[in-house]
Amino acid sequence: MCTVTLEYNKGNALARRKLAALLATGLFFKVGEEVNEPTLEEVQAHRELRDAVLEHSRRSMSNVIARYL
Repeated sequence: MCTVTLEYNKGNALARRKLAALLATGLFFKVGEEVNEPTLEEVQAHRELRDAVLEHSRRSMSNVIARYL
């Protein structure tokens, strides 16, 4: 096993995609970076936001959809 150090511009979308593709192969993995699991409160807040966005989307699109039915 060996360690490879990569430096890239985190603001560059292409660099992030290439890194994600490299990691997705399963041949490489990140070392030394802490993985922060979301807390229960963060998960609940995310679910509430998701549900609110979906409900708003349903209400705003219902008139458009009804027009074509």
